[in-house]
Amino acid sequence: MAIASIVTESVQILHSDLAIDAYLATPQATGHQAPKQYPGVIVIQEIFGVNDHIKDVTERLAKQGYIAIAPAIYQRQAPGFAVGYTPEEVAKGREYKTATKATELLGDIQATINYLYQLPQVKKTGVGTVGFCFGGHVVYLAATLKDVVATASFYGAQIATWSPGEDEPTITKTKNIQGSIYTFFGNEDALIPNEQVDQIAAELKKQQIKHQIFRYDDVGHGFFCDRRESYNQEVADDAWEKTLDLFSQNL
Repeated sequence: MAIASIVTESVQILHSDLAIDAYLATPQATGHQAPKQYPGVIVIQEIFGVNDHIKDVTERLAKQGYIAIAPAIYQRQAPGFAVGYTPEEVAKGREYKTATKATELLGDIQATINYLYQLPQVKKTGVGTVGFCFGGHVVYLAATLKDVVATASFYGAQIATWSPGEDEPTITKTKNIQGSIYTFFGNEDALIPNEQVDQIAAELKKQQIKHQIFRYDDVGHGFFCDRRESYNQEVADDAWEKTLDLFSQNL
């Protein structure tokens, strides 16, 4: 459902003694047929923070009829962090990534779900998530939350080998995934060896999780981001349509 107009705003999500900055995009449909409520979708950043690319994805989702929100998952490490893609910015983003903890990330995302559910125009029947790069890893982790019914994980690195602040990698939590999950990988991704994608595929199948894995030839990491040299429009468009299909089926 395409929406002609949206409203965007910066908000704060209260979680214990932490105020999490977030970017919220809301559809503004009019007329007798306009829905009174919309499904919620949470957008999880790359290592670069809630930057212009993440805000753009959030707005694109709102234009498709979702109330979309992008919480700052580096709120503890670096409030207001939003950068580009230079080597120096990559190094800083990775530094903050390694300082995160799975338990805190899950708590922050649950707080974001609670925030959405407090909005009268949000449906309370489950949310979707979409994440990119480190965010792709984080939404795989967050797929274990009971309110998450649809997950789109874009090139989430280290799912098979690591988890923030944990001894066991995130892949070991696959059995706890609640809803449907789509994962998207480039076969030339230097950060995610194909063998690790095979491991994820095997574990999703073993645990009988509703899933699809999409692997794209001749593209590497970051293929969805039109601000990066690795952007591939054809593949990005295909993955976007599959993501919208996932959400339309489950939200």
